[in-house]
Amino acid sequence: MRRSWKLAAAAFAAWSFAALADTEITFYYPVAVGGPITKTVDQMAADFEKENAGIKVKPVYTGTYQESIVKALTAHKSGQPPTVAILLSTDMFTLIDEDAIAPFDGVDTSAYYKAFMANSQTGGKTWGIPFQRSTIVLYWNKELFKEAGLDPNKAPANWNEMLAYAQKLTKRDASGNVTQWGVQIPSSGFPYWLFQGLTTPNGVELMNAAGTETYFDKPEVIEALQYWVDLGRKHKVMPPGVVEWGTTPKDFFEKKIAMMWTTTGNLTNVKNNAKFDFGVAMLPEKKRRGSPTGGGNFYVFKKASPEQQAAAKKFAQWMTTPERAAQWGIDTGYVAVRGDAWSTPKMQEYVKGFPVASVARDQLTYSVAELSTHDNQRVTKALNDGIQAALTGTKEPAQAMKDAQAEASRILRSYK
Repeated sequence: MRRSWKLAAAAFAAWSFAALADTEITFYYPVAVGGPITKTVDQMAADFEKENAGIKVKPVYTGTYQESIVKALTAHKSGQPPTVAILLSTDMFTLIDEDAIAPFDGVDTSAYYKAFMANSQTGGKTWGIPFQRSTIVLYWNKELFKEAGLDPNKAPANWNEMLAYAQKLTKRDASGNVTQWGVQIPSSGFPYWLFQGLTTPNGVELMNAAGTETYFDKPEVIEALQYWVDLGRKHKVMPPGVVEWGTTPKDFFEKKIAMMWTTTGNLTNVKNNAKFDFGVAMLPEKKRRGSPTGGGNFYVFKKASPEQQAAAKKFAQWMTTPERAAQWGIDTGYVAVRGDAWSTPKMQEYVKGFPVASVARDQLTYSVAELSTHDNQRVTKALNDGIQAALTGTKEPAQAMKDAQAEASRILRSYK
């Protein structure tokens, strides 16, 4: 009887230890509940659990990127943070300043594209692992190019060409009302990001690597904003005022616009919904080629236990292995974040059948970090307000950028 009791106690202890050995990690992912992306993420989490006994992954869908950073920081301050989260790469300084995240010590990041690591590292440490990352690209309707007497297989290579093409592609009815715009660059949602698609080719960056200074009032920045303003107000080849981010792809599908600037993350959306031949190109150059990078990184939260942090780092690396990075890129249109992902048989087959999938990757050679500073949301708002003031005609570009720079300098004074 005594022996039976001892065996039962030993069995219970072994079961308890095994139960305790399971490490659960909470994974915040920025998308509203439901839809194909959540099914993909759920499946990836389940596959990770199968390959990594003892680790449980609990995906939590947290809405937009903006909602996700608020929820993550609120949870951090309450003492119940997520273990790991996908948040914007530009949130890095904010998360560091809040003492919310732990660095990826000991993780080899050499396989990831250098352009993506620019928004993932600072102070000699890696704070984020790239996951769903992007650049801005130009999409064009080949049928409308042909109708306008343009080569349907040739995108505008520079600013002058884009304006000339847009003039040929803008259509008006007998009353002078526009029925088709030549080009559309959205200016709601992420105006600062689209603006970097103009400032980067004009040979200027908007901030320093330490995130303590901005350069919004440089002549090249003002010149880039003037070009953007002139497309709508002077040349009348783009809708004047603020252009909606969310409806731009729909306008493209409905042939209301011939060319659009948007994220490569829209590539699968365009592929599935455009009922016409379309092209994808790097952004037009002025002094050089270039685009900002964009999108989200994996971050590991500091208040998680050492075991959870170790499991989260393992999960982030597993999710970005070459095969999974390739599959994620194919499924979503985001850029596979490491070079060896493009050498996988699956990705090579995909690019062979859909060559434009490689345009955003090729543009990484010329890409720069997305605008990211300390107190990033307030600094970005200062720039966004300036851009929109210029586009709506409330301020001239030079004054708008001078005011934005003054506000950014005031915000960043304490970080220098």
